[in-house]
Amino acid sequence: MDDPYQNNVNQQGETYPTYGGGEYTYPYQTDYPPQEEEDAASDVTEGHDDDEQMYEGEYQGIPHPDEIKEARRAARREARMKARMAAEVEEETLPDQYESIMEDCGHGRFQWTLFTVLGLSLMADGVECFVVSFALPSAEKDMCLSNADKGMLGLIVYVGMMIGAVLWGGLADKLGRRQCLLYALAINCIFSFLSCFAQSYGFFIFFRLCSGIGIGGSIPVVYTYYAEFLQMDKRGEHLSWLCLFWMLGGLYASFTAWGIIPHYGWGFSMGTEFQFHSWRVFVLVCFLPSVAALAGLVFMPESPRFLLETARHDEAWMILKQVHDTNWRAKGEPERVFQFSQIKMPQAQDDEFIEIQSETGTAFQRFMVRHMTLVKQVMKNLMSLAAPDLRLHGLFIAIVWFTMGFSYFGLGAWFPDQIKYLQFEEYESNVKTFHREKVEHFHFNFTLQNQVHKEGEYIHDRYIYLFIYRKMRNVKFEESLFENCYFEDIRSTDTFFENCTVKNTVFYNTDLWEDSKFIDCKLENTTFLHPKKGCHLNFQEENDILIYLVCFLGSLSVIPGNIIAGLLMDKIGRLKIIGGSMLGSAGCTFFLLLCFSQWAVVFFQCLFFAASAAAWNGIEVVTVELYPTSKRATAFGVLNGTCKLAAIISSFIFGKVIGITKIIPIILSFSALVCGGLLAFKLPETREVILQ
Repeated sequence: MDDPYQNNVNQQGETYPTYGGGEYTYPYQTDYPPQEEEDAASDVTEGHDDDEQMYEGEYQGIPHPDEIKEARRAARREARMKARMAAEVEEETLPDQYESIMEDCGHGRFQWTLFTVLGLSLMADGVECFVVSFALPSAEKDMCLSNADKGMLGLIVYVGMMIGAVLWGGLADKLGRRQCLLYALAINCIFSFLSCFAQSYGFFIFFRLCSGIGIGGSIPVVYTYYAEFLQMDKRGEHLSWLCLFWMLGGLYASFTAWGIIPHYGWGFSMGTEFQFHSWRVFVLVCFLPSVAALAGLVFMPESPRFLLETARHDEAWMILKQVHDTNWRAKGEPERVFQFSQIKMPQAQDDEFIEIQSETGTAFQRFMVRHMTLVKQVMKNLMSLAAPDLRLHGLFIAIVWFTMGFSYFGLGAWFPDQIKYLQFEEYESNVKTFHREKVEHFHFNFTLQNQVHKEGEYIHDRYIYLFIYRKMRNVKFEESLFENCYFEDIRSTDTFFENCTVKNTVFYNTDLWEDSKFIDCKLENTTFLHPKKGCHLNFQEENDILIYLVCFLGSLSVIPGNIIAGLLMDKIGRLKIIGGSMLGSAGCTFFLLLCFSQWAVVFFQCLFFAASAAAWNGIEVVTVELYPTSKRATAFGVLNGTCKLAAIISSFIFGKVIGITKIIPIILSFSALVCGGLLAFKLPETREVILQ
């Protein structure tokens, strides 16, 4: 056998023993002059063969170099194994420890304060869903909107909210819950305020779109934010109570619209170019909940669960201590000590922001690198929702969100339109028709409405013939003759002259002008003096009090469903709440086929909203509990955006069939609710699940 400790000889003839042999060799040079081989051998080692030769530093207590290297390898292997085991333990115990911390902090003043602030954010979201629909009847007259423009204005808010939900939900998992909610509410406040003063349709629709993008982040961020301050046994109940604020937003919008819009005098004008009518006052008042929420949120801390997820341990500990001290001080135990001095840390994330030193590159380059990195992180987090462990449950809950949003928001827009259509049918049935009437030397000084005049003659011999109609609503003249007539100070709604002959007639200070009110008419020696061109508001006719009352009652009817959901959410489970509520709502929808009067529609609308309220609570609670902290807001934003997409689709479809058939909206909504309700039972029950 070759000697593993043989000497190497360099070019000068000096000898260097080598140790270890094989793959690893380490030259070692002594400090002593070379000796003869036989003299260097000690008495103890004398007689040993080459295979049994011992390391000569053994008796001096010097470890063998191979032993040192092997010890280092073993230490590194052990360190890696401990790190791997520690990481696994951290992943398992951080949620448990965080739950223990929240139990130690208790539920008290801090959570109720945060509850109020975040509730105002949800209230602002509820107001945003109603503000355009209430202002639209007046806005369409004030800005002369066509039917296509009205339809776009009604849908643009949902488009903005859909974009905002996905945008702010994704950013909240990277920038923080509080910070993103501050940005979202600030954008909503700014553009809501600007929309009050927009005089053109283009600016108004742009400002409402941006306002919707801002408030779209409210629901996904608010529920994620608040859930991370709640312990497991309180989460379902208190998230359900939080839903009440969305209903309060509907009540606030309905009540203020009822009290402000019909008052034409609540506004001002600056010449003919700038008009600020009462519907604009209503829009201005509707952004106040968002302002209040923004002001309160300034004093709230970031979610400690998010801070732990992003390795900001000290900040999280300070906030948790603040929650603990605030709650126990309010309960009369200020001496109670926060017991957790150490908090488990998750494994550091690999994709943190790329920071560039101040001397590296320009400010623009640093700005672009940081924001492009943020975009990549958000997109990566978004794509991770399709991971195998989340894919199936994510698909199921997305379908439930879509079906619920399709039926709820679609029917929510259909109910008022259907009531208006029934009113119109009743109005049309009372139309008075005058055929071949002849009127001479008559002074009209009263309101004309809901009349059709065919082949009439309105003439005089010598005297001026006065038409002084204070209001003309839904009046139509067909194939009639007007000669030597005088029209003064007239405001009209849906009034037209068709195939008429007008001779020697003066129109003074009226909104009857040649381009829009006279269809295929022959005008001879006709004068229009001081015409009121443009669209003019007639608030008593254009703003039916019944519509405000209907929306008010619909929002009020949500209260029983919210109360029931809050009381039973942690007792019978989320899935039974969702499934039972959606199937109950489907039953209410089916009975709409039997409604032929306005008040029957109002009754079943209230019943539908009451039954569906519990489903919304359950869906939002399950969504929060189903996803881990790093993906929670992103997933909620995507699912809420799916709901808004369903609202856009259903509102468009249902609006097209108003006055044609009511079977399509009812059958589509019924089918969607049944499918979503049955599928909800396939979701995992999260009632006793710790937030991961």
